[in-house]
Amino acid sequence: METIAQAALALLAAAGLLALAWLCFGRLLLPGPWTGAVYAVLPGKGGGGMLEQQVKALLWLEGLGGVRPRIYIADMGLDLRGREIAAGLERRYGVEVCPLGELGERLRNGV
Repeated sequence: METIAQAALALLAAAGLLALAWLCFGRLLLPGPWTGAVYAVLPGKGGGGMLEQQVKALLWLEGLGGVRPRIYIADMGLDLRGREIAAGLERRYGVEVCPLGELGERLRNGV
């Protein structure tokens, strides 16, 4: 019985240390209050297979106490299915979809 209690205590201690390390790493990665704009550009190609996961990963960073980047999906040859996925992300998460040729101008103007 004592061995089980020691194992459980060791597991809880390891979980606590892991949580503490995770918080410290987050603070190092995203220090202090952030000023200025942050942009993230995701390349949109083909069927847009990983776009939703990439957008959610970027939004997850905000949940850790970081900044919310303005997310652009650069249309680099999205097919019909990819455009539908990108449009859905635009509606749900407020990302912007634009042709690759317009991306530089949008970033310069902060649009």
